[in-house]
Amino acid sequence: MTKPMVTLFARDYANGEPIRIEIEGDRIRRIEPAWPQGSLNDWPFVSPAFLDLQINGYGGTWFSDDALTAEAVLKALSPHFGFGVTRLCPTLITNSFEGLATGFAAIREACEQSAWANRMVCGCHLEGPYISGEDGPRGAHPKQHVRPANWDEFQRLQEISGGRIRLVTVAPEVKNGIDFIQKAVASGVVVSLGHTAATPEQIQSGVDAGARLSTHLGNGAHSMIHRHRNVIYEQLADPRLSASLIVDGHHLPPNLVRTFIRVKTPQKTILTCDAAGWAGCPPGVYENKLGRSEILPSGKLVVAGQQELLAGSAQEIDECVANAISFAGVSVKQAVDMASQNPAKLLGQEVVRLRRGSLADLVVFHITAESRIGPIRPISPISPISSPNERLRLNIEATIAGGELKFGSIVPR
Repeated sequence: MTKPMVTLFARDYANGEPIRIEIEGDRIRRIEPAWPQGSLNDWPFVSPAFLDLQINGYGGTWFSDDALTAEAVLKALSPHFGFGVTRLCPTLITNSFEGLATGFAAIREACEQSAWANRMVCGCHLEGPYISGEDGPRGAHPKQHVRPANWDEFQRLQEISGGRIRLVTVAPEVKNGIDFIQKAVASGVVVSLGHTAATPEQIQSGVDAGARLSTHLGNGAHSMIHRHRNVIYEQLADPRLSASLIVDGHHLPPNLVRTFIRVKTPQKTILTCDAAGWAGCPPGVYENKLGRSEILPSGKLVVAGQQELLAGSAQEIDECVANAISFAGVSVKQAVDMASQNPAKLLGQEVVRLRRGSLADLVVFHITAESRIGPIRPISPISPISSPNERLRLNIEATIAGGELKFGSIVPR
């Protein structure tokens, strides 16, 4: 069945100019200037939709669950349209081979059952089990399943997934780590360094072997490190590595987000929410094989019983984009590109642009500054400056994936 033509009116996220976009099939057919009859501030922005390369689950479903089913996968994927996401990488963390095999098999089955899921899952992310076993760098990964890198095991998992593992996080210092990185890169898999206690020399060996990304830089590391020779600075300084950052307001302080983005540049930075399986759940205490976690009223996800030790993220990528604008002082375009074009380039996916012929994966949104002491106000895409008393928000109006409206509505203008 031929898809009906879709027309939307919005402001270009790059410069705020009003435009008219015609979508035919899964492609942008035409973009031309538009002339609002009312206030331009009433028009939302339009941009490429988001691609998040690290999503652990949603609403109580974990992609690392030993009992994961295809139905649970679909249930966990679909809410992400509401956050402006049209493509993502279901992420499986350190687990037994049997547990990982179950997860990848369920994701494969979900993709084979549902065309929209197959399109949304642009690849899977294997985060571990070939990581540091030390407290701190290991993070919340179960220590009993941390193990040396094993290329044969990985190949078996890749076969079970149907070739869907596109990204793997490895600590380069683990046994067989460098050999594994070389083989993974040669097979077309993107390798990221993370959850590592490596020396600067070991980081360099990992990059020389082909690693291209740092997984959530600034997290998954020792709390006490050498002031000069350390795992964070070495990755930050290497221009061959892009850096993914969790900008949920809890994993990294604003000044560190600003520093990382300025050093790496917006072109080499990727935003991810790294949402835990508890994302989307109300504040409260939750438990699974990883232990007891608690979502605080602030939205911070911690190990239950205290308020400092993080247990993942309960935020989504729309909030991370807004925080990047606020924390780092980047433009709306720069923040959106860090959550859309940059991860697409890294994974070799089609890069969505606001131009004729591009894939019609779009998100329509308003961006506002909310304050406890003043009114909500719209934000300029060029100079999105907010005060310390304000919080920026992306309010998603519509998400279009492959030319189809998947969330919200398109308001006639």
